[in-house]
Amino acid sequence: MQPTRLFDAVAYQLENFPKKDMLATKQNGQWAKLSTHQTQQYINKLSAGLLQLGIGANNFSVETADKIAIIANSCPEWLITDMAVQQLGAILIPIYPTTNETELAFILNEAEVKYVFIGNQLLLNRYQSTIQKISSIKNTFSFDETTVDNWKGIMVSATEASIQKVEEIKAHISSEYIATIIYTSGTTGVPKGVMLSHKNIMSCAMFSKESFPLPDNPEMRALSFLPLNHIFEKCLSYIYLYSGISIYFAEGLDKIGDNIREVQPHIFTCVPRLLEKVFEKILNAGYQLKGAKKKIFFWSVNLAKKYDNRKKHNPLYLLNLKIANRLVFSKWRKALGGHIDYIITGGAACPENLLRIFNAAKIPVYEGYGPTENSPVISVNRAVNNQSLYGTVGPVIDGLQLKLEPDGEICVKGPTVMMGYYKNEQLTQESIIDGWLHTGDIGSLIEGRYLKITDRKKELFKTSNGKYVAPQPLENKLKESYLIEQAIVVGAEQKYVSALIVPSFSALKAWMERHHLVFENNEQAIRHVEVRKHYSSIIKEANKLFNPHEQIKKHILLSNEWSTETGELTPKLSLRRKVVVEKYKEKINKLFP
Repeated sequence: MQPTRLFDAVAYQLENFPKKDMLATKQNGQWAKLSTHQTQQYINKLSAGLLQLGIGANNFSVETADKIAIIANSCPEWLITDMAVQQLGAILIPIYPTTNETELAFILNEAEVKYVFIGNQLLLNRYQSTIQKISSIKNTFSFDETTVDNWKGIMVSATEASIQKVEEIKAHISSEYIATIIYTSGTTGVPKGVMLSHKNIMSCAMFSKESFPLPDNPEMRALSFLPLNHIFEKCLSYIYLYSGISIYFAEGLDKIGDNIREVQPHIFTCVPRLLEKVFEKILNAGYQLKGAKKKIFFWSVNLAKKYDNRKKHNPLYLLNLKIANRLVFSKWRKALGGHIDYIITGGAACPENLLRIFNAAKIPVYEGYGPTENSPVISVNRAVNNQSLYGTVGPVIDGLQLKLEPDGEICVKGPTVMMGYYKNEQLTQESIIDGWLHTGDIGSLIEGRYLKITDRKKELFKTSNGKYVAPQPLENKLKESYLIEQAIVVGAEQKYVSALIVPSFSALKAWMERHHLVFENNEQAIRHVEVRKHYSSIIKEANKLFNPHEQIKKHILLSNEWSTETGELTPKLSLRRKVVVEKYKEKINKLFP
């Protein structure tokens, strides 16, 4: 069969590589596995049960089709619900488990959601009062045992007749039909509902699979821990399903290390910050070593920093790298399960140093790029023929057209481009012009092939001297330091550029202990004269790579990390610049007397 819709994945897998562990999750300390056949049964029964509740496509119109929301961490139930809803022509509305109540109310109201699937009691406690205020919602179901109805109760009501009816409905669902509306909070404004069809996401999945490439391999295991609400992880999940790769869902961010050692995955996706955290732990462990072991450790790290996959290194360097791999990097690989073939990172710029170090250590990391509006992948560094260039997001995937506007804005055309924004025709017309999606990102092509992201179009600012400054390259360079968690560059209409910096306090604590510096809390740490001097030196080093008008002249260290809970970050962990600038207005004013 030639699959054209997302939910065809299960039938495709049954036909080509039926598995005992299509999906797996940790229950009572053991990995509970669902076979392809069991997964298919769950999906069909859930579809049939929802049909009994009156859920359907209603003439296959985006406006009239029933909407089902899901608020849960990634798990087998998430994907099962996704496909069960798709099979009826209803529309899934995935919502981040960290979404604030105001945005949640907006999404549920605009989409006129009828039913909500929620993960656990903790999420229910947080969101129940908001859900109860939405008049369109008929009921809430949970995946875990909670104070609301359990989702398995829906499946109980399925009958042979309703299951047969689901098959009839499926036959009328075309690839052009909408599969989901994903709301992106963005860095400004109210959430925007991105409408994606089966064709959008399937095209992106298949183009990415063929371009990267990712082989069909039923022996492979993927570890999933990024939210499935994010189109990046959702798209990859369907690539896994169509490639016969088992999906094991991590217990949570705090258990990733344990889960990696247990599952021994061949592939996982992540945001760069996770890789930075992993490397921070590796470095801190290195600092604990003594004598020759410590010297060998840092000799190996410094060697890896010089690694270039496109350069023909001299025999001595390669010999030394081989020694470093045997003595040091082999332990890193073992900590990551010992079977990693691919780590794919996106969502933010990955520090080039990290890419060099991990790849030198035979832990292959590939950086890609794409917005939700493109389902999402536009480009990715390739896993074959050395088609990777560190510092770029790789070549554009096969099947898409790319053009750069005169101001450098990245535009893309192809079957992956969204249907539009839900209930926002004006914004749709502003974003898609003659079939070209205008991403709002600024970039350039290196060697005419490798896409490099330089900034967001709306984030460029001009100093009072009339010079333009792109804040992201500066911020990314600062965050290459393992001692910097977050940074924002400011200076619009000012004489010079400044920065607010949030230290990585776990790394800073270890650094201060190594230097015998005493502190009781974060506030004391950032006030310590030696700490201030050290951060000044980090900034001075970063400044060397930028023009004088771009260099940071003043900075302030902050004692609290930014988060989704405190509002400075979106659920995708993107920086909300306007929120940060407003929140720290007084501190910023002091930088520009």
